[in-house]
Amino acid sequence: MGIHSHANLFAPPTTSADGRRNLVGMSKEMLAREMAALGEKPFRAKQLWRWIYKNGVTEFAAMTDLAKPLRDTLDKAYVIERPTIAHAQESADGTRKWLLRLADGHEVETVHIPEDDRGALCVSSQVGCTLTCRFCHTGTQRLVRNLEPAEIIGQAMLARDQLGEWALPHEDRLFTNIVMMGMGEPLYNYENVAAALKIVMDGEGFSLSRRRITLSTSGVVPMMQRCGEELNVNLAVSLHAVTDELRDELVPLNRKYPLAMLLDACRSYPGANNARRITFEYVMLKGVNDSDADARALVRLLRDIPAKVNLIPFNPWPGSGYETSSKRRIDAFGAIVMDAGYSSPVRTPRGRDIAAACGQLKSESQRLPARERLAVA
Repeated sequence: MGIHSHANLFAPPTTSADGRRNLVGMSKEMLAREMAALGEKPFRAKQLWRWIYKNGVTEFAAMTDLAKPLRDTLDKAYVIERPTIAHAQESADGTRKWLLRLADGHEVETVHIPEDDRGALCVSSQVGCTLTCRFCHTGTQRLVRNLEPAEIIGQAMLARDQLGEWALPHEDRLFTNIVMMGMGEPLYNYENVAAALKIVMDGEGFSLSRRRITLSTSGVVPMMQRCGEELNVNLAVSLHAVTDELRDELVPLNRKYPLAMLLDACRSYPGANNARRITFEYVMLKGVNDSDADARALVRLLRDIPAKVNLIPFNPWPGSGYETSSKRRIDAFGAIVMDAGYSSPVRTPRGRDIAAACGQLKSESQRLPARERLAVA
């Protein structure tokens, strides 16, 4: 299926081991159709929506405004399931990482990064990754499959479970933002990512503002415009190099969508303005892309784009072949970008001690043989 296809926008619901279908991941329209098939009125779907996405319940018995016969009927046909935690870790800095097991046994990682008055959840979109970025540990794990909407929204629901925040008012929560920066390339699974984020943004349920959601892409140019038009979320672009020659090496997708094409797509990204700037992610690799000349070239590339630059100290992993730029070099690079009028904060590495930092996520799932992939599909 091509990346422009609409066929997967509302993917079929997943099925539990006992054959019951999972309501998590269904759109409001799908829920309404399910209730109509049971002979119920449309308002029943709205009730279910609030119980699942506003209150976070996992049992129909807890839905006290539904008659008991209906609860029993729902329990026989449906489940409300998230991924399960295979392994949980907490960093010395408070970062939490969950290795999540999916219904088919594959695994993905989700990370919560707390700040003093907020916190971001780093959400995965694929098992493994479509891309093979040279500096990224996740990229060494080949793509197994795309995640379904239930598996994407399920990561956010599980985080609220673990943080105990379903009943808290918004201002007291430490899970306030979502960054689609986990395992995978979100724009190569756009239909399912979009379906999940529309659930996240719905004001009658999970209710997370689009301004609190950032989607990160390595530069899938054909999908960027559509993402901005349909979701209007914040955009982050994994740039990491200022020449096509180097970016071809670091981010092989550049061979398909080179810098000029990528930056034109950024200039026309819907909703981008000085108040909602595009974030350019730039990993600092010692002696590779961190010179003053690179910084000046970066400034030239970003001309006419409402932008800020996140400078990311490289997070080492075994066999990477790269080293982290020195603090002095990063500061000098950032000063040139800042003097040109672009905010250039240095991202403080979080969760390094549990391999939860940027570019370190990697589950134990491996690429399936073609025959097994077809069987799963």
